[in-house]
Amino acid sequence: MGLRNLFRRKVRTILTVLGVVIGCLFIIITISIGYGMDKSFETQVKEYGSLTAITVRKWSYITDDEGNWLGEKTQKLDRKLVEQFKALDHVKTVTPVISYYDGNLISGKYISYANIIAMDMEAFSAFEFPDLTFGEYPTVEDNSTVIFGYNMPEPFYEGGRWDRMGKTKEIDLERDRLAYKFSGEYGQYRRNERKKEFVLPITNIAKMEESKSYYDYNIYMDLDYFEKAYRKYCDTLVVEDRKKALKLLDDYQEIQLNVDNIDNVEEVQDKISEMGFQSESLIQFLQPTIEASKTLQLIFFFLGAVSMFVSAISIANTMVMSIYERTKEIGIMKVLGCIVKDIRLLFLFEAGMIGFMGGVIGVGFSYLASFLINKYGQPLFGALMTGGAAMGDIEATYSIIPIYLPLLGLGISIIVGLLSGYFPARRATKISAIEAMRTEN
Repeated sequence: MGLRNLFRRKVRTILTVLGVVIGCLFIIITISIGYGMDKSFETQVKEYGSLTAITVRKWSYITDDEGNWLGEKTQKLDRKLVEQFKALDHVKTVTPVISYYDGNLISGKYISYANIIAMDMEAFSAFEFPDLTFGEYPTVEDNSTVIFGYNMPEPFYEGGRWDRMGKTKEIDLERDRLAYKFSGEYGQYRRNERKKEFVLPITNIAKMEESKSYYDYNIYMDLDYFEKAYRKYCDTLVVEDRKKALKLLDDYQEIQLNVDNIDNVEEVQDKISEMGFQSESLIQFLQPTIEASKTLQLIFFFLGAVSMFVSAISIANTMVMSIYERTKEIGIMKVLGCIVKDIRLLFLFEAGMIGFMGGVIGVGFSYLASFLINKYGQPLFGALMTGGAAMGDIEATYSIIPIYLPLLGLGISIIVGLLSGYFPARRATKISAIEAMRTEN
């Protein structure tokens, strides 16, 4: 009976349902865009680092409040500064970073280039390094693990990496013997001829899964293990060069900090600035993107809320008009003994069905809108995600509809329908049966 009554005035019902469809559509798309951008930000984080990470570099650039480049400065980064950073509030992990470029991997007569990055072993878990395909990250019990990025090692050439016309060798990290020589083909330090050249055997190897980031192109070591091996190498140098080489261990290229919460990154950076050091973090570059995303979501949510409000008025108007048109019918139901509760439930059912139909159609259109946004929305949403800056090829999904979202949109639509129909339904129960019988339809 309720459905029959709704379709007595098809045009009015369809227009009322359409308002609910638009409101449901905007609400679902608003949340799906926020969810999609959050997932895309996670992808960017995996490619470029962590949003809670702060980096202090030896060679840093100076900018004004608007981000314009003003110049460069050299910063003294040592163990004392590391301890000062550890004492800062909200800082969970601090690690010095040594990057060593003047070395080679050796496998028999074959040689390959290798960039070694040494950091405290706690950093591998604190900074969420990629998972490993085999091996384990360094531990207190055994810190000798050498971790290869997904695309490492580079090709091995007979005679060195510059001899590209020579023979090559395919290296199996789990089977082939490897060693690391600190002084490369163009080593800047002189070896003491009385001492044997130091070569570090690599016996404990781990391999990272692909991360599509800079992790894939580096080799990592625990800092203590690297320092121990590097000192052995320095002991083979002439005295003058030994002092120069050992400075590498006291003057870091970077110090990386991990903050306990993304909301505290700027606060920690301000404290670092007060100490006289320049720092950088991804949040500096992604903050405009995040703000733009929030603004876009607020706009869509506002449009959805306005649409739902208009829909509520439209449903209430439809139900009131239905009551006026069916006044005599209501009187007949009362005369026949229909209880007041049943009359109220009848009109609430009709209002709820308007919300339900609008919600179902709105959910369907939401999936269509999500598909179109992901397929054709790259110019707009891609620019919002990167803040207008180029950040490489980012495969992003701008709108993701989790399984709970259609149920949420449908539920809101039904609730709006029921709330909008409550007062008209209550009005219908208060109509006098005698007066209703006298009314001409």
